Amino acid sequence: MEAGISEYRPEAKPPPQDEFWKALGLPSGRLALHAAVKEGVPYTVYTKLAAASGLESQELARYVVISPATLRRRAKAGRFRLDEGDRLCRFAVVFKSAIELFEGDRERARRWILDPVRGLDGRRPVEMVTTTVGTKAVLNLVGRLQHGVFS
Repeated sequence: MEAGISEYRPEAKPPPQDEFWKALGLPSGRLALHAAVKEGVPYTVYTKLAAASGLESQELARYVVISPATLRRRAKAGRFRLDEGDRLCRFAVVFKSAIELFEGDRERARRWILDPVRGLDGRRPVEMVTTTVGTKAVLNLVGRLQHGVFS
């Protein structure tokens, strides 16, 4: 008589959500984040991002190019438009990368994104998040610094 051996199938669990994104109220996966930006980033993400980054609300608005009047309208509406939400997410991605660069030290990360950086020809990383190309340049620099490639 043969004994049957059943195949082990572990329970499928979704990957854990990154705590940074969870704290902001956004999904951490690229496709889910893309969908969230397309449907309109909730205004609460803006306030949480300002708090997480240690920036004043108006200061963050200036860095992501959202005028005070537009900010008031989005607060009433509860959501940002696609382009505004995209800039907010780019800022969040850069800030999260800086936190990782400084091994969880948010204050050092905040100072780094606000100060001129030699690897960006003296530009401040926060100034670069207004465009996709600028954001990629900052993320490229962070990657190089994490891997010890300084040129």
